Amino acid sequence: MIRFLYPEWLWAFSLLPIVMLWRGRRGPVAAIEYSDVSLARNVARASRSRLGALAWALPLLAGALMILGLARPQRAHSRTLISANGIDIVLDLDVSGSMQALDFQIDHQRVNRIEVVKSVVSKFIDQRPDDRIGLIAFAGAPYLVSPITLDHDWLQQNLERVAVGASDDGTAIGSAIAASVNRLRLTSAKSKVVILLTDGVNNTGKIQPLAAAEAAKAMGVKIYTVGVGVRGNAPIPVHDAAGNTRLIMAKVDVDEKTLQAVAEETGGRFYRATDTDSLQKIYQQINQLEKSAQTVQRFERTEELYSWVLLPALAILGFSLMLQHTRLRRLP
Repeated sequence: MIRFLYPEWLWAFSLLPIVMLWRGRRGPVAAIEYSDVSLARNVARASRSRLGALAWALPLLAGALMILGLARPQRAHSRTLISANGIDIVLDLDVSGSMQALDFQIDHQRVNRIEVVKSVVSKFIDQRPDDRIGLIAFAGAPYLVSPITLDHDWLQQNLERVAVGASDDGTAIGSAIAASVNRLRLTSAKSKVVILLTDGVNNTGKIQPLAAAEAAKAMGVKIYTVGVGVRGNAPIPVHDAAGNTRLIMAKVDVDEKTLQAVAEETGGRFYRATDTDSLQKIYQQINQLEKSAQTVQRFERTEELYSWVLLPALAILGFSLMLQHTRLRRLP
């Protein structure tokens, strides 16, 4: 990148047109007038005439180059090294049957909860390029979708395959937390985070959520909990014996008290999302709260370029003076 240390000198270029106008002004009135200049025209040499027309422009060119030199052009060679100390994150997604409830919308179209959650989580992953992220889905029991990895493309592919009904129905919140803590237990990251999303109540599994939260705290793992779904009743599709699908209104029951206690125990936060916008804002807030530490080192070397214009300017000026005292010398 080329820059000027003293760019104010560049204003001097505005004086060059004035010099050109002054050079082209009419001269004084002739002392002796001739009725015919054909004799002088015949003896004049065209090459010398052209050289004389060029000679007056040489000082202007030298002056322009000198102005550039006074502005102190420089070429900056810079290099930036960024060392990122990422955070290890495990995303816990509830894939129980109630995640099929159609109480969320995307572009004014009614969609089920799991599709909205996958869309929001996908954007969250894109915003964390320096973090290792793992993914655990849970219903009646947790199962590993992706180990903790920096290969986010592969992580996104596995996220896309997450679906409701992949395991026994139920909501094993405590077991999901325990599985996540076990994954983070052996990592070397200074910051370890679990983001658990559910729309129900812990109703299965061998580990209670608060017991799992205590283990997480002991391992230095922070847990953010997110409860999703409208309050009250939500439309849920069900299939009858004939294979037909119909909607029924089912009561939504999110154990906000337990989710809040889990978050507080580990130093995290509890959030409640009742629509798509609020869910997106929740993940944006978590993204802001859990920033990856970065060390930025900037190296810069400056190369001076003024000699590249000043030396040619002096050469042109010297050549112009030589012409004026030799080939283009004027007689008094």
